[in-house]
Amino acid sequence: MTDANPPPRADRADRSSSLDPLPVSAVSELCEEIRTNVGRVIVGHDEAIDHVLTTILGRGHVLLDDVPGVGKTMLARSIARSIDCSFRRVQFTPDLLPSDVTGVNVFDQRTREFEFQPGPVFANVVLGDEINRAPPKTQSALLEAMEERQVTVDGETHELPDPFTVIATQNAVEPNRTYELPFAELDRFTKKLHLGYPDPADEADMLARTVGHHPIESLEPVTDVESIVRAREAVAEVTVREPVREYATRLAGYTREHARIGASPRGTIALLRVAQARAVLEGRDYVTPDDVQYEAPLALSHRVRTGSSAAERDGTAVVEDALDRVPVE
Repeated sequence: MTDANPPPRADRADRSSSLDPLPVSAVSELCEEIRTNVGRVIVGHDEAIDHVLTTILGRGHVLLDDVPGVGKTMLARSIARSIDCSFRRVQFTPDLLPSDVTGVNVFDQRTREFEFQPGPVFANVVLGDEINRAPPKTQSALLEAMEERQVTVDGETHELPDPFTVIATQNAVEPNRTYELPFAELDRFTKKLHLGYPDPADEADMLARTVGHHPIESLEPVTDVESIVRAREAVAEVTVREPVREYATRLAGYTREHARIGASPRGTIALLRVAQARAVLEGRDYVTPDDVQYEAPLALSHRVRTGSSAAERDGTAVVEDALDRVPVE
């Protein structure tokens, strides 16, 4: 199932990378506005909001993995509503087809030609709800989109809008009714987050806000697509000095030496990109080792496998060991 009609596709010529970057201070203020706006809906998850923001600014994608009912979908919707951009939601189900995500060529009887009908992936922010309920073939439809910012249908390539971010949710229960995400797809996600249950005070506050009308219904945008693109440009220009790059490389190398599968080079790139975004959130135009250490657990752990069994697929312990043992030089 998908939401309303998809927006027209964006051509490569429409990409806005030529826009001037925002000042670092302006990006920091922009993130604070988004954080405050989302906080009207999401209570007690300020850190998770920041992690989603740094992922978007770092040109990445985020996977929210947790039990049902803790606010995964609402967090994604609140972030999207805070930005005046195109937004599409895809409810992943066992009968969902790849073409239901990417789009399909339809024969036009009048012109006697095939016309491409874009799928819901053609949006600035795409919410893939309960992505692990769809079979692997449908899940893999996102692989090219997430990595290349394009989809290929019947041999024809179609560019996706800029910016483009996938926020996917994953059901952490009912393993007999879900499909495990392929490791190659997990590696496309910049971060994997767990929200957890709110503490009693935050839950009471949340109940007070939602007993009547839900605050998501009246949430208004606080920024637009152009500002987000300019903020991304500012993040891309943040200085990452050689010692910091070497430190990130040593962290990834440690995971490769102490696990069956270690963090990929794609993971190291993602780590430094979100570290750049973290620096901007802090009002700096340069990355410190502290930024790398803060982002490493969520940017690398899901890319590490210590074994083949379910209990050995979480690389959190290996990444934590790397942070403890790898020196900052």
